[in-house]
Amino acid sequence: MKNIAGMMKQAAQMQQKMEELQTKLSELTLEGSAGAGMVTLTLSGKGDLKGVRVDPKLLSPDDAEMLQDLLVAAHADAKRKLEAQAAEEMQKLTGGLNLPPGMKLPF
Repeated sequence: MKNIAGMMKQAAQMQQKMEELQTKLSELTLEGSAGAGMVTLTLSGKGDLKGVRVDPKLLSPDDAEMLQDLLVAAHADAKRKLEAQAAEEMQKLTGGLNLPPGMKLPF
């Protein structure tokens, strides 16, 4: 019975740590950029778009397609950074657990 009680206590502690991590990640903001910084997007830790900066040189009708491509690339860059940060924080939290590859917490 002690093992079950210990496991339940560990599960409760892990749940508390997961909630703290989710709060920490939700407060996080990351930037992604493209075109050597001509386009910069800011994402929240939840992936919500919070800001856009565009170099005025790109605001020409002739550059509309390039601007669209740069916005997509900047978003991909910010999203990649966000996912990397979340994975790093999750690794700190689950460092002692040997989770199968691709398994994400919370379930």
